[in-house]
Amino acid sequence: MFSRLTFTQRAALVACALCALAAGAANAAYPDRTITITIVVPYAPGGAADAVARVVAARMSTKLGATVIVDNRAGASGTIGAGFVAKAPADGYTVLYDATPYSINPHLFPKMPFAESALQPLSLVLLAPNALIVKADSPIKSVNDLVAKAKAQPGKVNYASGGSGTVQRLASELLRQKLSLDMVHVPYKSGGPAITDVMAGQVDFMFATVAASYPLVSSGKLRALAVSSPQRSPRMPEVPTVAETVVPGYEAFEWNGMFLPAKTPKDIADKLQRAVVEVLKEDEVQKRLADLGAQAVGSTPEEFATFLKKEDAKWGDVVRKGDIKLD
Repeated sequence: MFSRLTFTQRAALVACALCALAAGAANAAYPDRTITITIVVPYAPGGAADAVARVVAARMSTKLGATVIVDNRAGASGTIGAGFVAKAPADGYTVLYDATPYSINPHLFPKMPFAESALQPLSLVLLAPNALIVKADSPIKSVNDLVAKAKAQPGKVNYASGGSGTVQRLASELLRQKLSLDMVHVPYKSGGPAITDVMAGQVDFMFATVAASYPLVSSGKLRALAVSSPQRSPRMPEVPTVAETVVPGYEAFEWNGMFLPAKTPKDIADKLQRAVVEVLKEDEVQKRLADLGAQAVGSTPEEFATFLKKEDAKWGDVVRKGDIKLD
C-alpha cells in the first residue's frame, strides 16, 4: 500500500512519524534511570565545594531514583568546568555546582570562555562566612585594633589570601576600600600556606573560611576577630561580625549554587530544583553543612538570580576600584 502513495504522501507520512518519535522522546520520563546525571564541580577534589557537592549528589540520587555522580573539572578559577556545562546538552543530565568565583571571574578575566546567558540558575545551596584571623598572640585583639594600626602605619599592615581572585582576598579589599586603608596584599597559591604564615606571624591577618579556621581558633593557634556575614556564625557565636564592629552593612559570603545549561526544559529544571531543596531540608545534610560553618539555603531559580545580580555588582565594584588583576 505504501508503494502506491505519491511522493508527497510518503513524505507527509514520514514527517508525521518523525514528529511522533520526537514527541515521545520529549515526553519521556525524566530522569531516565539508564542515564547518569553528572554534577560538574569546577574545582579540585577535596575542597569545600567538592565535599558538599558529593553530599548533595548522594542524596539527590535517592530523591530522583537515578545515578548522580560528581565530575571534577578544575582549572582557570572554575571557568573550565563552568564552560563545559555551558556547552552541554540542555537535557538535565549535566549540572554545574559552582561557588563564589562564578561572580568574581567575569571581572578578572579579559574574556570568559562562555557567555553568562549560556547557564541558568537552579538553586542557591549554601552561604558561609569567612573569619578574620590573626595569630593567637597578636597584639591586634579586635577589628578596631586592626583598623587603628593600619591608619597609624600606612602600608605596613599586610594580609594574606589564597590568590587574587579569591573571595578571601576580595573580602579584605572590601574592608580596605570601605575604610580607606593602606594595606598590602600578600597572595599565596592556596589558602593552607596563607593560614600557616598568619599563624606564624609572617602576615598580619587574613579572611579564611570558618571550616578551615575554626579548628585552629578553638585549639588556641589562631584568634578570630570577626566574621564576614551579617549575622554571627553559629560555629563561632562569641565572635562579632565586621558589620557590628567597623563597617555597617559589610558582608562577604562564600556561596555554593547549582546551574543548568540555558534552555533546559522548565519541567526538568523544576524537578531538579525540588530535589535540591528537599535534600537541603534534611537534618543530616543541614548538620553536615553546619559543621563546615555553612548555612543550607535552597532557593528558587529567581531568588538565586537576584542573589547573583547583587554579588556581581558588589565584586565588580571592588575589582574595579582596587584595580585587581589575576596573579
